[in-house]
Amino acid sequence: MFKRSGVWWACIRYKGRKIQRSLETSDKKLAKAIESKIKIQLVEHKYIDKPVGEDKKVSNMIEKFMLEHAPKVSINMQKSYKASKNHLIPFFGESSLLSVSSKEISRYKMKRRDGKAKPATINRELAMLSKAFNLAVKEWEWINENPVSKVSKEEENNERDRWLSEDEEKSLLENCPEWVRDIVVFALNTGMRQDELLSLEWSRVSKIRKTALIQKSKNGKPRTIPLNQTALNVLEKKSKVRNLKCSIVFASNNWSKIDRHNLRRTFKKVLECAVIENFTFHDLRHTFATRIAQKGIDIYKISKLLGHKDIRMTQRYAHHCPESLRDGVDILDSDYNMTTVEEKRIVEFL
Repeated sequence: MFKRSGVWWACIRYKGRKIQRSLETSDKKLAKAIESKIKIQLVEHKYIDKPVGEDKKVSNMIEKFMLEHAPKVSINMQKSYKASKNHLIPFFGESSLLSVSSKEISRYKMKRRDGKAKPATINRELAMLSKAFNLAVKEWEWINENPVSKVSKEEENNERDRWLSEDEEKSLLENCPEWVRDIVVFALNTGMRQDELLSLEWSRVSKIRKTALIQKSKNGKPRTIPLNQTALNVLEKKSKVRNLKCSIVFASNNWSKIDRHNLRRTFKKVLECAVIENFTFHDLRHTFATRIAQKGIDIYKISKLLGHKDIRMTQRYAHHCPESLRDGVDILDSDYNMTTVEEKRIVEFL
């Protein structure tokens, strides 16, 4: 027997079979009695191996997931989990964990598609459900398998390849209020995400090292961003009017964190005034990546600057890297020239 979270568990091996289950009590004496009863049932072939989660509902699993796992991830991911939960609970909530099948999950996908949910949205919801089931299998030992793993993902086609032209950038900046202009210029020169920009604190900025530290990025890991002179100029300007009691770099008029919804509403109005269509705030990040790719910066460096966990996310910018690709073949010229020289020497010798 062993204790886990204050409850006794039994781990019994009988004829090559392993039985591990909660005895559902913190009383050691009672736990030993239950364990003995299980051993007798095994010998008499009367034992029925009931999963711990037999009486658990999907709602129980998701609530435990939100309580124990969600706090470990980024704020944005927590918001995503909450949004997914609002769709998963009404459909699966009252279902027993053991009754959820791949067929049932496919029905959920169809219902969400009929509700005009995008493929990426459905995939995010199923990713959360799958993570919860994995925890229920591997850590909580409520059930034996994850039914979501048998269901295919929706095919996504949500990648955008939109960036600002020089004329559009000029028009955008001319129509921006000053507080928005500072954020836009900083975004165009760092590639930072909106929440990373709005959460940036002075303590995370080093003018000496010319860096900004993102303590917790989208993938949950910190990353350090190098700052060019344009970005440093923005910081220098902001530092001259900062409130020493406020830790936020891009603060609101009352020295608090700028509300992202207010920024988006204002940004949308700016785009209308600048006559720029099919553009979002996140496309400033695409503009940053596209421009440095066009300057010949290789995909690996772009991936690191953007904080992508998987370089495949950065592949969309590969077609903008002609100069870095050119370097790959130009390096062979030196070898070719040496070979030609050696051939010339041989001819002259003969």
